[in-house]
Parts: sequence; C-alpha cells; structure tokens
Amino acid sequence: MAAIEHFWAVVPAGGAGTRLWPLSRAASPKFLLDLTGSGRSLLQETVTRVTGLAADRVLVVTGAAHRDRVAAQLDHLPGDRVIAEPSPRDSMAAIGYAAALLEREDPDAVMASFAADHVIGDLDRFEEAVALAVQVARDDWLVTIGIRPSGPSTAFGYLRRGAPVPGYVGAFVVEEFVEKPSEEVARGYVAAGTYRWNAGMFVCRPGVLLDLLGARHPGFAASLRDLAASPHRLAEVWPTLPKIAIDHAVAEPAAAAGRVATVPGEFPWDDIGDFHSLAEVLGGAAGDLQVLGDPDLVRAESASGLVVPAGGRMVAVIGLDDVVVVDTADAVLVTTRARAQEVKAVVDGLRDSGRTDLT
Repeated sequence: MAAIEHFWAVVPAGGAGTRLWPLSRAASPKFLLDLTGSGRSLLQETVTRVTGLAADRVLVVTGAAHRDRVAAQLDHLPGDRVIAEPSPRDSMAAIGYAAALLEREDPDAVMASFAADHVIGDLDRFEEAVALAVQVARDDWLVTIGIRPSGPSTAFGYLRRGAPVPGYVGAFVVEEFVEKPSEEVARGYVAAGTYRWNAGMFVCRPGVLLDLLGARHPGFAASLRDLAASPHRLAEVWPTLPKIAIDHAVAEPAAAAGRVATVPGEFPWDDIGDFHSLAEVLGGAAGDLQVLGDPDLVRAESASGLVVPAGGRMVAVIGLDDVVVVDTADAVLVTTRARAQEVKAVVDGLRDSGRTDLT
C-alpha cells in the first residue's frame, strides 16, 4: 500500500517490561530486544511496519536514558525524530507532546500511536485497518483499532462496539472502554461478539487529541502546546505535567461523549506481556520446547515450555512441562507459563530490598 498523505506514525517507546525479567530490565527494556528471533528489536520491527504508510513521517518518543540506543537502532531516522522525555510521565504526556509538535509542523496531519513493543502479523490487513482509521479520523473522530479477541484474556482492556459510523463501512462508534476483566467477565465479552481488545492504537488529528484533552485537563493541553512552541523549556516544564495514561485522560471520557470510533483489526496481535505470551508468539506445537536464542545451548528430555539461554551457558531441562527458564549473566528465572504474570512481584521485591542493580 502506498504511503498516506500527511499521515504520521508516533511510536511511544517506554516501560521496562518487568514481567519479562531478567531478560528485560530498566536499562534494557523489551522494546530494544529481539523477542521474535527475527534479528531485529521490537522497536525496529514496529518502525519498519509503519514506514509503508508513513514513509519518513515517524516520531519516536522515548526516555532520556534510552535515547542513544533508540537512535542507534533507528539510524535512518533524522535525529530530531527521536524525542527524549526527561522523565516518565505515562502515555498521555508522550503522545500529547508529539501531537503538539505535529499540530505546528503539519496542519493537515493525521497521527497514529503504535507502541514500540507490540508484535503484529499480516501486514496487508494491518495497513488496511490503519488506512480506514485515517479516513475516519479526518472527520475529527478519535479512532482506535480494536483487536478481535482470540480468547477470554484477562491481560487486556476491552472496548464495546456500538452503531456504525455514518458514511464509513467497517467503522463503529465506541460505546465504552472497560478495564481488564475477570475471566468470567472476559468469557461474556467474547461470547457477546461486540467487544474488542483495546491495543492502544489511537488515530486522530493532533488538534482533535489536544482539544479532547483540554476539555477535561485544560492546563495539561496548554502546557503541551506551549512546549511545542518552546522546546527548550522541556526539562523545566516536563516534571509538572500530570502522570496519566491516554486511555484515562482522553479515550474514556471521549467515548462517553460519543467522540470515539473503532475500526476492526483482523490481524494477529500480541503485546508480549509475559513469558507465556512470548512462547505463544514464538509458535510451535503444544508440548514443544521453544527456544529464544542459540538452540545449541539447550538440551531437553521430556520437557515443554520456553528456554531463553541469554547467559551463553548450557541449559538442560528434564521432565518438566510448560516450564520457563531464562538464563542471563547475572540472574536466572525458573517458573511456569501459568504463573508467568507473577514475575513482576520478583522485580518489585528486588527494588524494595535495594537490589536495583538487578532490575
């Protein structure tokens, strides 16, 4: 598909991916890692994916600590296309600042946010969904791409689809966003057929996003616009910005006001939130042992699950089902796929005990 005129891709690259510890760390977060065996990081895969539609109109927003590594991985981007946040302020500040910059640079812009650490398959269907979302967004809608649930996941938030958007085949009004549900509730969502996973892919005109933000947080929107006009004040103003996600700051109240539309995303999607989902992304038949890294460093007998031999040492697994073994230079994780979400508790405990050298 050809590049879309005045379309900009904004890639927020933040978060530490604590449920993927010890592979993902604060100093080396998951978006900088190759977690698919492709030879490219998740960030590089994301930017490559959006380049077909956006051409060179890509902005990456990352933390100051990661700016140099991000720029090195994306050395084809001009230096001013990698924006460094002085400190983490959650997704609204990152995406909102990019919107304020684009509002000034390109009055006809439509922007879309694509997280740097998501895995997406079927490029053609992805591009078709984004292209339709851009069309709808030009009519001043905030548009989100809703992913068809592959099962009753409790790891994702959902959106509820309503009536069709007038004039656009395949687009629907979003009636509400809902938080991560219990398994019982999630089963009901999947059975209803009107719920989609909220993957955080928002498409809109920059001014529309900032005006929606300003309806509830006028000072926040004004500060972002002021920063775009005076970027040299970033270090001074950034710490004063509210720390809030775009979902809570804009998407949820805008849906309540009837301003949000959704376009179905009929393509494989995963945010690799833990080692269970990583094993699913890597594929393979049930009962197999998946290896991310050098397979010659793994010996297995009657075992299944996932092994990541990132420490360069031989790892042997015998007689264990659905095991997760991650070996790095200074830490080893052993758990099961079923309890992969609990890895975050280990990271929290290490921080509480002062072992930030390991996190």
